[in-house]
Amino acid sequence: METIRIEHRIGVRATAERLWDVLTDFSGWERWNPHEVEVQGALGYGAPINLTERLPDLGERQVQAHLGEWEPNAQLVWVERRGFLFRTLRYYEIEELDRGACIVSHGMVFTGLRAELFHDKHRGRIRPAYEAISEKLKQVAEQG
Repeated sequence: METIRIEHRIGVRATAERLWDVLTDFSGWERWNPHEVEVQGALGYGAPINLTERLPDLGERQVQAHLGEWEPNAQLVWVERRGFLFRTLRYYEIEELDRGACIVSHGMVFTGLRAELFHDKHRGRIRPAYEAISEKLKQVAEQG
């Protein structure tokens, strides 16, 4: 089964705790995330997370997913089944290099029979959107 990833990484001058606070304030995502909005959910293994995905030229899509793994100050992951043959895993990871200096990685992992087709068709729209998400997250986190 094919697994494909789109990821963006960025350095952020903020603590892992500050980044975690921004990431887990679901109602505040629209301050920094122009493409995943109206987020509703709560931290809990397997907990539902709902949001509206607005990727450029792909229209608006309602996402109903479940939190997979999460680790305070380190990782937030949710999984969405997109029909019978396709699944996505969306993640944010925080790596603290030094107090107040982190690398944030976020992306999507596509799996299933239709994953490669979706990735090939839409990666040119998704990559710049993820770059924009990174830049805004960095800005909000560094403002404290």
